[in-house]
Amino acid sequence: MSKKNKPPRPEPETLGLPLAGVDSHAHMDLDDFDADREDLLDRARACGVSRIGNVFLGPQAYHKNRHYFDHRPEVFFILGIHPGNADQCTPETVEAMRQAFAADPRLKALGEIGLDYYWDDHPHELQQQVFRTQLALAAELGLPPVIHCRDASDSRNAFDDTIRTLEDAGFSGRKLLWHCFGGDASQARLVLDHGWHVSIPGPVSYGRNSALREAVETIPLERMLIETDCPYLTAEPWRGKRNHPALVGFTAACVAEVKGLASEAVWIATGRNASSFFNLEDS
Repeated sequence: MSKKNKPPRPEPETLGLPLAGVDSHAHMDLDDFDADREDLLDRARACGVSRIGNVFLGPQAYHKNRHYFDHRPEVFFILGIHPGNADQCTPETVEAMRQAFAADPRLKALGEIGLDYYWDDHPHELQQQVFRTQLALAAELGLPPVIHCRDASDSRNAFDDTIRTLEDAGFSGRKLLWHCFGGDASQARLVLDHGWHVSIPGPVSYGRNSALREAVETIPLERMLIETDCPYLTAEPWRGKRNHPALVGFTAACVAEVKGLASEAVWIATGRNASSFFNLEDS
């Protein structure tokens, strides 16, 4: 079939999901959304997204951009230093985060933090040091960390180092969310064995990503959240287009197909899990 004759992609409104889902990880403060942020937040709500976790990549971004959501109570906040920005983590930065968390009840978790070995220009030792520093802050504040873990394509060293660092920091059995999980079933079992939650992104829907779908089969629904990580990692059938929270319903639909459940059941369950994990019931 030629591109000209391809059927139109289904819009997220066609999924008919109730106002009960949660996009647990989005970057709606980025300038990718400056032209239509309000419209997309409205659309997310019309598509059944009741809450959105906006992740600020450092205190400077938080203080600069949080005003975008002054009149959007459905958006809660996550704040941390991404491993790709490890060189920006100074004692002053950590203190700025400490003060932000003390002052703003919309800040619900510390993240995304962790290790990223995909790029060669981010020294591993510095990433590990910054990761440990932020885990200590999370423990001090009594807040859950949201973990970023990305390996080079030919290894799983970042995964192994992340697990080891979390164990050493005493996070086994503590509340923790593994953001944008992209591993296989054995890695999923190891994360689950530590008592942690797992957030599933749009790439679960990609045809060649059978390992992630096999992992999803092993993850109990009660330990699962879903996310867009927008503007990145858009689920099928919108892969290649800018991601936004309304499209998280397609991730729920794929998870539901893998697990032999109704999309609405996955939508409601993962939304309830996110609400409990981030303590959203009282906010």
